Amino acid sequence: MVYTRIKDLRTDSDLTQTQLSDALHISQRAYSHYENGSRDIPTDILIRLAEYYNVSIDFLLNRTDKK
Repeated sequence: MVYTRIKDLRTDSDLTQTQLSDALHISQRAYSHYENGSRDIPTDILIRLAEYYNVSIDFLLNRTDKK
């Protein structure tokens, strides 16, 4: 599964993968794998992303268009 929303949110916020991965306390490489869909995003990282962007996990996973 490709997680297009996390890339869109990151670029809309003018953040690099390194900046966001630092905020999430993970490596840039791990974040890159999540963004391009080569690895599933662990639940704890989904929660951190949702809190960081103030959106729902369902929004991150393309299950709804409501943030």
